[in-house]
Amino acid sequence: MARLPITDQLSIDESELSERFVLSSGPGGQNVNKVSTAVELRFSVRESNSLPEGLKTRLARLAGARMTHDGVIVISAQKYRSQQRNREDAQARLFELIRAAAEVPKRRRATRPTLASKERRLTAKSVRSGTKSMRARPDHD
Repeated sequence: MARLPITDQLSIDESELSERFVLSSGPGGQNVNKVSTAVELRFSVRESNSLPEGLKTRLARLAGARMTHDGVIVISAQKYRSQQRNREDAQARLFELIRAAAEVPKRRRATRPTLASKERRLTAKSVRSGTKSMRARPDHD
């Protein structure tokens, strides 16, 4: 089977994708009632041999509700009236999701606040405290 390129270094096998065509909802006249133009694209992340483990974990986090408990990403596309365009739309959305997961986030290094930022914070707190104390009722001593 053919390999579908996602990034320069990453591609998935076409056999890992499964499609099911269903009746679409919305406008389209009699075409909606007769032709199954909407596509339901399924991609099993857990069973995929094309993706490295770290990418699978990030992809599962990014997919959210689009991923089933079995580790299958389900993408529905019914924006267009043509079966082929809906198929291309579903694949493009899946590939975009995988591309987003392929970007390894930079690790955050813990830093300490600077002395100047601490002083700015304390000055702002004292100014705010003074403003609020001026609003209080005066004491009758």
